[in-house]
Amino acid sequence: MTTTRRWNGGPVTFRQATPAQTGDVLGVLDEAAGRLADRGIAQWPARFEAAWIEEALERGETWLVHTDDGIAGTVTLDRADPLWADTAGDAVYVHRMAVRRRAAGLGAVVLDWVQDTAGRDGTPTVRLDCVRDNDRLRAYYASHGFAHRGDVPVTGAPGQRDAGGPVTWVSRYKRTRPPA
Repeated sequence: MTTTRRWNGGPVTFRQATPAQTGDVLGVLDEAAGRLADRGIAQWPARFEAAWIEEALERGETWLVHTDDGIAGTVTLDRADPLWADTAGDAVYVHRMAVRRRAAGLGAVVLDWVQDTAGRDGTPTVRLDCVRDNDRLRAYYASHGFAHRGDVPVTGAPGQRDAGGPVTWVSRYKRTRPPA
């Protein structure tokens, strides 16, 4: 499935990533993770492992975002997230959203595309999260219409949710658009 939008006067194309594109997805994620690490933000691990994204690729949940300059971003859309188990209602959950530095500003297009994609599937609510200490990203989500829905603890290394490892506090955000 492919959809197209506009950004900076040019086309933006969203294409479902395939397992053969694991390296492309990892390249975008690792670039973004490096920028976060350079700023001292423990949002994600310094580098992603292929095993962490393979299941989402197999299920068709991961997308590559293309501009005239090539692959500019990635995003994974899930239909469930244990982090929100205490919250009723259907939603689409945004995970591993990242854009390349050369595509700064493209994130807003990605978030709007996610919202529209969810709405087309009959789900007007989009939920996402980030580490509580990432003030810049928290402000970014708020500026794009996402409402803060509380902070919760997560165990495991940054970007990996499992029963072991340190506790990290994450902030949850939600945006719902009324039906058209």
